[in-house]
Amino acid sequence: MKEKRFAGGRGGSAPRPARYQKEKQRNSRPAPRGDREMREIPQGEDRESGKIEGRNAVIEAFRSGRVIDKVFVQENCQDGPVQTVLREAKKRDTQVRFVSGEQLDEMSETGRHQGVIALAAAYEYATVEDILRKAEEKGEPPFVFLLDGIEDPHNLGAIIRTANLAGAHGVIIPKNRAVGLTGTVARTSAGALNYTPVAKVTNLTQTMEELKGKGLWFVCADMGGETMYRLDLKGPIGLVIGNEGDGVSRLVREHCDLVASIPMRGDIDSLNASVAAGVLAFEIVRQRREAGQ
Repeated sequence: MKEKRFAGGRGGSAPRPARYQKEKQRNSRPAPRGDREMREIPQGEDRESGKIEGRNAVIEAFRSGRVIDKVFVQENCQDGPVQTVLREAKKRDTQVRFVSGEQLDEMSETGRHQGVIALAAAYEYATVEDILRKAEEKGEPPFVFLLDGIEDPHNLGAIIRTANLAGAHGVIIPKNRAVGLTGTVARTSAGALNYTPVAKVTNLTQTMEELKGKGLWFVCADMGGETMYRLDLKGPIGLVIGNEGDGVSRLVREHCDLVASIPMRGDIDSLNASVAAGVLAFEIVRQRREAGQ
């Protein structure tokens, strides 16, 4: 029968996580496994999107230690409060995007954005070192998901849930051109964010090279690869899943050691990114279990 191949990563209720009061220390490490719970969300912040609107609200969010994924600022705004927002974002290496007033109006939930909207994370981010430490503590070869530009929060939440159930030690996402840990992601993960560290990095390929130096190798899902059942997917491994529309980017693909395809027999030739991640992840689980890993 004709075999169709998966074009890697194409596509697209749970109990509410307990809240917690943020620790006062600005640079405190993420809480240990089982304690990474959702933040108390301030009044006026959209619980699903994590949007914080208004200059003073955004400034106070920064100064209180909130983790801000991204700030949208109206073009040509140069007044004092906006400059303060930009300074606070620079201190924390937060991505800033300059957009038109019309774009901010479309994004706004309150109609009172004052030229500034921030996207706050619902959970603390871990570090790549935290993920590797978790594998070491469990006495297992590292198993990491690396996501190349997943933009749909439902896909990200579902992938984090899959990562937890597959026994992965963590998930790595890029800083730019990808969704962060919003409330929607938290809800869709069905509580998995309490147990699965998520690290955010500036450069995926650099992170891959650093992890290769620690013994990991990488397999990505992409069209034209070898059927996953024919690949050796044991040992320290990173599973790379691409963007919902474009799949794995060329540069990231070039840094992968193996390219895997999923054999399919239907009338269409692609899977949702989170479904593809699940199929490949549990083939890795099967092989690791057979090898006693």
